[in-house]
Amino acid sequence: MLTLEALDIRQGAFRLTADFSLEEGAVVAMIGPSGAGKSTLFNVIAGFFPPVAGRVMWHGRDITALPPAKRPVAMLFQDNNLFPHLTVAQNVGLGIRPDLRLTPQDRASVDQALARVGLQGLDARKPAALSGGQQGRVALARVLVQRKPLILLDEPFAALGPALKMEMLDLVAELAAETGATLLMVSHDPSDARRIAPLTVLVAEGQAFAPMPTLQLLDAPPPSLAAYLGT
Repeated sequence: MLTLEALDIRQGAFRLTADFSLEEGAVVAMIGPSGAGKSTLFNVIAGFFPPVAGRVMWHGRDITALPPAKRPVAMLFQDNNLFPHLTVAQNVGLGIRPDLRLTPQDRASVDQALARVGLQGLDARKPAALSGGQQGRVALARVLVQRKPLILLDEPFAALGPALKMEMLDLVAELAAETGATLLMVSHDPSDARRIAPLTVLVAEGQAFAPMPTLQLLDAPPPSLAAYLGT
């Protein structure tokens, strides 16, 4: 279980609070106006930015002070964060060892992850030789080899066309179900939440609210969300 316990996050005049829990294996969307603090909250959970108060808990263990590498978190960024000078296999291998000194077992894990995301045989290519969807699959494979129980998706498919984005969302949901990982996904598109996330966290007016059933929240949005959605 992920618990955000009385979190108080501040950056200059910006402030965001959060106080809720997510059950293990939950698939949860996070939605709200631009600048509300969705990515900032992700950075706190992942360990890239400290809160001024409160705790990040994982299965009852306080991980607030742990560095990112020591947390049970894998994060997929909007730009996929691929290194252009490295091959597909090397980009995935970074998820296991940043120095790329991979054992035969590590390389087998990379091959298995690439096969699972539909990139078998493309391990020697560079990112520039891949389509946008294929690059997203490389980033997903790197998440897979990390074998972390909490996956954070910070709008990684926002630049893809509608059909390809739906395909990638479905793949993410399948992978989370297979591994039992808890999945938290930032999106500006409510259709993303409707597609794969039974629960949604609204981030608005300085607060990340406790998860609500997605359909209930989107079909009867509070004023702050309605204004953002234009409904």
